[in-house]
Order: sequence, then C-alpha cells, then structure tokens
Amino acid sequence: MRVIVHGGAGGAPDDPEPRQAVLDEAAARGAEGATPLDAVESAVGVLESDPRFNAGVGGAVQSDGVVRTDAGVMTADREVGAACSMPGVEHAASVARIVHSETPHGFVSGEHAVDLAADFGVETGADLLTDETRERYEAEDPPRGSTREHLDWLASRFGSGDDQAGGAGDGEDDGEGAVERDDEEAGAAESGRAPDHDTVGAVATDGERVAAVTSTGGRSFALAGRVGDVPQVGSGFFCTEAGGASATGAGEDIARVTLSRRAVDFLDEGLGAQAAADRAIEEFEAVTGSGAGVIVLDPTATGAEAAGSAFNTEGMQTSVALGE
Repeated sequence: MRVIVHGGAGGAPDDPEPRQAVLDEAAARGAEGATPLDAVESAVGVLESDPRFNAGVGGAVQSDGVVRTDAGVMTADREVGAACSMPGVEHAASVARIVHSETPHGFVSGEHAVDLAADFGVETGADLLTDETRERYEAEDPPRGSTREHLDWLASRFGSGDDQAGGAGDGEDDGEGAVERDDEEAGAAESGRAPDHDTVGAVATDGERVAAVTSTGGRSFALAGRVGDVPQVGSGFFCTEAGGASATGAGEDIARVTLSRRAVDFLDEGLGAQAAADRAIEEFEAVTGSGAGVIVLDPTATGAEAAGSAFNTEGMQTSVALGE
C-alpha cells in the first residue's frame, strides 16, 4: 500500500519534529491497511486524535465556542461519502466512510450525521476542546447574542486563528514540510493573513484501487455552523482511476476553484504526481491569490514518483509510506 498524508498548509509550526513523527506514524499505519479505504481512514484517524492538528481533538472553535468536525472520502469508482458540522465527533473520517459505504447518500450533516455515527459505533459526545483552544476562545470576548452579533464579532477574527492558511507565499519544501519567509511575508502572517496549520488528509493506492480523505475542525472563529471546502467533493478531496488528491488551506478559496479536482485533472492529462500538485497550486494562486496545499498520488507510478505535494503557504508537513 502506498500512502501520502498531510498535516495542513499554513504557517510553520512551533513543534515540527513531534508533528512530523505523528505524520510518519499515520503514514505507516495507513500502509498496513488491507484496502486503500482502510488505509486512509486509519492514517487520518491517527491525526484526528492528536491535538497538534486541526481535526478531531483540538479542532478550531466556532463563534459559539463549539468545535464541529467535517470530513469527506472518495474512491476511484467515484463513490463519495461526506459528513459535516458534527459536534463531539473526533473521527469525522470514519463517519464519512459510513456515508460512503453504508448509505445511498453522498453527504449527511449536523445532528443527523452525529446520530448516524453513533448507530454505527463511532464515538460521539467527545470533548474536542483542549485547554489551549478553550482559553484562546475565551480571550476573544466571544459573542453571546444573535447571529448578527456573531457576524460582527468574527469580522475581524475569522481566518486569524493559529490553525489557518491565508495569503500566499513562495516557499519550497525543505524536506521537513516547512519553509522560511522573508520579513514582509512574516509581517503578513503576524497580521492574521497567514497563520499556522489547517486540516489533515491522506491518499492511498494499492496500484489498482485509490482512496482519498480529508478531515478538519474548520477555521477558527467561523460563524457557528460554517462548513468549508473539506467535505465538498472536488474541493477538499477527489479521486478517480487517474489518482487521488487531498487539499488544505483557505477553504472558501479552495472551494471556488475545486482544488483537489484540478490536481486529479492534471494527473488524467498525463502529468506525474509532483507536476500535477505544482500545477494545481500555481493555478489556485493565480486565480485566488490565497494560500493552500495539496497532496497527490498516482496509482500507475512507483517509488518516489508515485506521490507529490505542493503548497504556497509558509509550510506543509507531509509523510509518505511506499510499502508495496
């Protein structure tokens, strides 16, 4: 099983080494999967349980103080499953798989997705807040009134938490998934345009079948109930016989260009995994001027050429397991 995972595009994390160790563990766990679908679910499950990543435990807090998780999964036969806006659900990717494999639907949301998770044995009612995310939210004098008051409150805060991808940079991967910015770019990050990391995802193939999954806790200080690109097929995730992709970054902008679909389109046109990832991010930045990253896996390739990744933010950590 060949697997690539990412821990989100955005700013360079303060603790890259332990984060990289968790990503390596996730990729290795995925490589043990019996099928690509098993592989991506188990790989992302590792990341959803680690508060260093914005998925599951430690996910971004919405305007009402609640963490709501989203995820989407797709296989090469174009079967899709997605679930969103789930309070108390750590393993959103598992719920997306249930929608994919156990229902005639492509997308289930909110309390009904939580009920579905519970009926199929996925834990619900989990406390997804950490001490850090709870303190950060309370320090922002959160709103207690109407939805309009929430909108007024988030106007200067949405996308400025330390789990975000924002303005584009021009860094190249240094092998550890992080890069340095110049003074101007660093200033942009400090102003809230491009702080830290966001979302997790995985793509896996056994050389014939392919699966892709993306999971997130969203973006900090979003309006309660906001859903971004992650569970939208073609945006946060996409998969065909040509290969699969998982995206991360500024969700509204990713959805505008269907970033994951574009990466797979480039595979279908004959580009290799790395070239497809590069082209997708180049196109994304040209259209939106925003920040994102994408991982890509080509089932027809072997060795290092099977996987590609690209980003235009300060950093994006990835890990690849090429067990055959």
